[in-house]
This record gives sequence, structure tokens and C-alpha cells, in this order.
Amino acid sequence: MECLPGALFGAAASEVWQTPRVETAIPPVPKRPVDRVLWPFREFARLQASGGILLFLCAIVALVWANSPWASSYEALWQVKLTVGAGEAVISKPLLLWINDGLMAIFFFVVGLEIKREVIAGELASPRKAALPIAAAIGGMIAPALIYASMTFGTASISGWGIPMATDIAFALGVLALLGDRVSVGLKIFLTALAIIDDLGAVLVIAIFYTDTIAWSSLAIGGCALVLLAIANLAGVRKTLVYALVGAVVWVAFLKSGVHATIAGVLLAMTIPSRTRLHTADFLVRGRALLDVLEKCLDTEEDADAIRHGAVEELEVTCEQAQTPLHRLEHALHVWVAFLIMPVFALANAGVSLAGGIGSVLFDRVTIGVFLGLVFGKQIGVMLASWITVRLNLASLPSGTTWLQLYGVSWLAAIGFTMSLFIASLAFNDATSLAAAKVGVLGASLVAGIVGFALLRWKS
Repeated sequence: MECLPGALFGAAASEVWQTPRVETAIPPVPKRPVDRVLWPFREFARLQASGGILLFLCAIVALVWANSPWASSYEALWQVKLTVGAGEAVISKPLLLWINDGLMAIFFFVVGLEIKREVIAGELASPRKAALPIAAAIGGMIAPALIYASMTFGTASISGWGIPMATDIAFALGVLALLGDRVSVGLKIFLTALAIIDDLGAVLVIAIFYTDTIAWSSLAIGGCALVLLAIANLAGVRKTLVYALVGAVVWVAFLKSGVHATIAGVLLAMTIPSRTRLHTADFLVRGRALLDVLEKCLDTEEDADAIRHGAVEELEVTCEQAQTPLHRLEHALHVWVAFLIMPVFALANAGVSLAGGIGSVLFDRVTIGVFLGLVFGKQIGVMLASWITVRLNLASLPSGTTWLQLYGVSWLAAIGFTMSLFIASLAFNDATSLAAAKVGVLGASLVAGIVGFALLRWKS
């Protein structure tokens, strides 16, 4: 799933997600001494698989830490209480819940932005383009859930049926990025669209099936705030600060309502304006006029500084008006999601204590159900649904893609990680089942990533 621009998991995304870089005759910006220090970090950030690499490293650190002599400090860290507010209006939660309810709301907000962008002008904008990834995603959600349910039928653990439904877009696209030009752009777009639809499915599952009691008064406040933002969108309000402030009210209202607060992130994204204020032609006219003003400043000293600053500020406003708020937010948040929010989430949630013995966890019904659901359910669901859709002539395979390559991608779709771990934290309250679910997710994601990479490298 993922967030980014780029879907979930922006830095792990390929050129499909990244803003095109202009490499024409524009002279480079002069370098500063600090650029030498920052260069290694910037180069790492530009790697297509960097987000996935960081996510993987944080998961490893969490596992080692949770099973080290300092395991107690790992548990204690995430239970530290943080309190925000004043007087009666106070929210006090452990650090783990601030991450899962707070930071992950931003993650889901980016998911919502990506879904909206794809529906408006992307791979989900036309029925025929969207048919194959939609069918594959639906098949890839139903089959894993059925396999898990069959393994845990008649037990309390059946509540975890939503865990193997999810695809982690950061890891999946990260593995795909490692293959470089061996994989066609069409295949990358297919996997990206599949993962985004998968994320939407996971959001609906969380909202409908993993919400207990509902405080309707709080939900009504959140709903009214969303309506207010929708009206602001229609009225032409483009200041992101307005959406951020009212969005905070939406988040708190959903948090207090019983509906998971991360759903607020997705709904908030739907209210963000997706139209530019200036069309390209108008932008060119205004931009050239302002550049002419700046050029004239080179020939005169009188009041040149004030004119120059005014022209530069106006040019900045003009550039902002030529972009959609949706694109600006997605681009701005992408780096925070990829390099902070998701790694911190992995660090806080991937730590599984195996003090009770690995054998008891490996043979737990939950572990087996999650593992089989992801590894085999995703393959069966994605491939069967794709074959039926193509057979019925509702869609065709992506350009330059074979069925064997699509099968390799079905393995990558079995990398659950972020969203699967998140749903596991909602599904289980007892430590034993939660640990088993985490082991199943981590094991399946590792196997799926290796096999998917090997298949695509062999046949690409």
C-alpha cells in the first residue's frame, strides 16, 4: 500500500511516481560547503528503493532489540505517556498509540491523496485502464482473507482475517525498483495501481470491521468539519493552513468517536483541491512578464532591490497558483512518510519477542493463517482475477508484460508489512496472537520479496 509524489512509500517508488527532473540548459545552483556533508544522504534519498531499505532496516532493529538483553527498554519506550492539550481538553496516550493513531493518520492522508489523484487523472481514471488492477486487487484481498478464515475458523483469532489482505507499496515497489529497466513501466504502473486500490480496501475494512462502539456526537463534529472543508474547496480556498487546522479538528473528533483516527486522514484528503488556479498559458504569460521585470533590474540601480524582491515574491505566488494543492501536499509529505513515519512505525510495531520459543509461535494458527494467506492467497487471488478479466476482454495485460511477469508481481503483492502490521494491532488485544500475526507477516513478506524478485529477474 504505501504513500505516495508516490504512493505510499514514495522513495521506494520508481520514476512512475517521481516528479520529472528538468535537465536542460538550466545552470546548476552554486554549491555550498554544507552540500558536501549532505551529499551522501541526498544520494540515498534519490535511490528508488531507499524507502524500502530504511523500512527493512528499522524492522530488523526492532526484532533484534525486542529479543536482546535490553528488550524491557523496547517495551517501556513505546509505553511512555505523552500528554497534549490544556485544562479539560487533554489527550494522553502512550507513545505507541501516538504513532499508530497520529503519525499513521498522516500516512493515510497521503494514501487518500494518491487515491484521489489516480481517480482524477491517473491509472484509475478510465474504466478499461482501471479494470485489471481493480480486479487483481479485489481478488488479492478476498483469497487471503478466505485462507486465513479457514485456518482460524471457530476460534477467537478469526478476527484477524483482514491482516493478509494488504500489500505494502513501499517494499513491493522497492523490490521492483531493484530490477531497474528489466521491468516494463506498464508492470510498475500495474503494481502501483493494485497497491493503491488494496490500500483503499484496507481503509474500508478498518472503518467497517475494526471499529467498536461509536460516539455519534464526536462523529457528527468530525463530519461537520469535513463538510466545511468541502465547501472551502468549492469556494476556491487553497491555503493549506486552513485544511490543516480544520483537519486537526477532524482527527480529534474521529479519535474520540471510536472510528479509527486514521480514517480521518483519508477523508480529509478527499477535500483537498485538485485544480490549479492558473492554467499553463496564463502561468507562462505571468511568468515571462515577471522575469522581464527581473531582467530590467540588472540594468538599473535605482530602487532595483525593492522591485527585485517584489517580482520574486510574485513569481513564487504565481508558481504556487500553477500547482494543485493536492500535488503540493503529496510532494511535500512524501519524504516525511517515506523516511520518518513508516520507519518509526516499523520500529515501534515490528519488534516480536520470541522469549517463549520460536516453535510455539511458528505453529500457531494465526501465524500459519497469515503466512498462507499472504503467500498463497495473493498469488491465487491476483492471478485468477486478472485471468478472468482479460479472458472476458474487460482489460488487457500491461504493455510489454507477460503472464509469467504478472505472476512475479503477484508474489510482490504478498509483501504485507506496514498495513498488515497495522491491522494486526487493531485485530488483537492479546500479546500472543499479536506476536504470532507479526511473525506471519514478517515471514511471508520476506519469502514473497525474495521469490518475486527472483522470478522477475529470471524472466525480465
